Amino acid sequence: MAKKSKKPQARARASAGRKAARRTPTRRTAAKKTAPRKAAGATRSTAVRRRPARPAASRAAVADVRGADIRRDVGGVRLEVGRAGNGRVKRMIYPPGFKWSTDIRPHVDTDYCMHAHVGFLISGRIDVIYADGCVEIYEGPQIVAVAPGHDGHVVGNEPAVLIEFDFEGDTISRFGMPDAHRH
Repeated sequence: MAKKSKKPQARARASAGRKAARRTPTRRTAAKKTAPRKAAGATRSTAVRRRPARPAASRAAVADVRGADIRRDVGGVRLEVGRAGNGRVKRMIYPPGFKWSTDIRPHVDTDYCMHAHVGFLISGRIDVIYADGCVEIYEGPQIVAVAPGHDGHVVGNEPAVLIEFDFEGDTISRFGMPDAHRH
């Protein structure tokens, strides 16, 4: 007669022991259950209402950028720019409700934004509309590549935080992007 191995049974007993150990309440949990309750109708004399804390990643997305040479607000957009080799790294924070044609066009001599944008949208949503009516929707986290000749606006109540890379007037050719939107 073949002898059965006891290993599966030993594993089952060890597994049951681990499960039981997980169910054992900690001192903190046990103390919490036995703590006396306040009498019905009792209220705190000094109620403090706190806003929920932003996650650390969200705070970092809007904190001042170390190494930025330029910091300014343009049409409601917070812009920070730093040199990186032959190019630049920019962080732009577009506020909720921002629209290029409303907020920036009055300051430039074009009907559409004629810059190419290449980067990474950390958070928020930006809808890009080209002259031919074509729409591109970017929602963070997402890589962004926008051809010149567009309008754009932030959708929703959250600011759009974009990290952009450019080579000033040479961005289109250095990234191999089209000089205008095409299908």
